[in-house]
Amino acid sequence: MREIHFYRTESNNCPIEEFLDSLSWQQAQKVAWVLQLVEEMNIVPRQYFKKLVNTDDLWEVRVQAGSNIFRLLGFLDGKDIVILNHAFQKKTQKTPRKEIKIAEARKKDYLKRKLLT
Repeated sequence: MREIHFYRTESNNCPIEEFLDSLSWQQAQKVAWVLQLVEEMNIVPRQYFKKLVNTDDLWEVRVQAGSNIFRLLGFLDGKDIVILNHAFQKKTQKTPRKEIKIAEARKKDYLKRKLLT
């Protein structure tokens, strides 16, 4: 089983919580359902959780709620911990490079601060 943790900035803001707060109740429920699948299933179908190519080992949680498509990006911390650090509503076929760069920068920040503790 995996554990999902939400990244927090140095000032204790949580981008994932802020994103979830912006969703409708039904959309947030669907995201929570997919996150539970990622935590509980040994092998998660690629339609819900997959590694992004050409990134700094980022993974994406994929959620479709009606006609809306959401992506939550993050990385693995060890074997069984997923740190989600960025989320957005996907409007194009390809994951925008800008969104990947945000997630990669937050990953670097997380790892740097983890080393200091």
